[in-house]
Amino acid sequence: MVNKTRLYWTLQIGGWALYAFIQIAFSVIASDSPGVSSQRVIFLTYEALFCLFLTHLFRGLINKWRWLGAGLPVLIPRIIVSVFLLGLLLYFMRLPIALPLGMYNAQVAFNPSNILGLTTVFALIFFLWSVLYFVYNYFERYNTSLKLEASVREIELNNLKSQLNPHFIFNALNSIRALVDENPDKSKEAINQLASILRNSLNTGKRGLTKFEDELKIVKDYLGLESIRFEERLTTDFEIDPDSRDFLVPPLMIQTLVENGIKHGIAKLTAGGSIHMKATVNNDRLRIQVRNSGHYVNGATSPTGGLGLENTRQRLKLIYGDQASFRILPESDTFVLTEIEIPHLR
Repeated sequence: MVNKTRLYWTLQIGGWALYAFIQIAFSVIASDSPGVSSQRVIFLTYEALFCLFLTHLFRGLINKWRWLGAGLPVLIPRIIVSVFLLGLLLYFMRLPIALPLGMYNAQVAFNPSNILGLTTVFALIFFLWSVLYFVYNYFERYNTSLKLEASVREIELNNLKSQLNPHFIFNALNSIRALVDENPDKSKEAINQLASILRNSLNTGKRGLTKFEDELKIVKDYLGLESIRFEERLTTDFEIDPDSRDFLVPPLMIQTLVENGIKHGIAKLTAGGSIHMKATVNNDRLRIQVRNSGHYVNGATSPTGGLGLENTRQRLKLIYGDQASFRILPESDTFVLTEIEIPHLR
């Protein structure tokens, strides 16, 4: 994977160095005398450095204000106003440099037509930088979206097999059938929970990410069905940070971990066990922890199947790159912890 930060600074420094070189070259061509003064070279070098600083600052504001996700009707006026302000700021930032170099002339510097003319030229340069920056990010996002879609399609059947295997559906239907006469209201609720899981699973291939609160609802529906089958052998507990609702997660990923925790952990314990899910937000990152009764066997985790674990890693890598983390470890002799940490996508 290309290091985005390194690529950004390579393009920034290289681009503005080229800008300074072109400016100096044109000064040589336009000069009546051979060569160009050292003062002029210093001045144009500082001008390029100011451009580097201003565009880096502008990039930070673009990301902070989330302009990359804005539509063109909203984005274009913002960019036009911004680049004109940047051009005006650059014009006046050059004046303190011109003074010690003996290139300062107050009448020329504060001439309205001169200010407007050079500000417009600088604004056009910044506008070109903005176009290149937005086009690059657009194609990067589009390319990531295509990869994500291809990956989702490739693993969709495996995910659905893991999520909605016939064994699970058979157990759920049997549990509901047993409730129809005994507890009709609870059986209706169970049918709604199963329908919700089925509907969400069928829509998995159509979307790359889903809201965390929607994924949490599916997890609760799944555990609600399993609690009918396990009865007192299964207890559940949730500790959810309200700020986690704004985060986006791969659909069915958390439900996969919970299901496998029951299948390979709790279901194998005579006395049953518990599932505890905790979600916390810190420094704009979401940490999801799933604890379940079970054992950490031979360096591998019983709560996850090899397929589910590999799919989870692939999806996290594709969507979040190196910004996401996934680990599974024994928390004690009787509990296994599965932890996922993801950033807030801008």
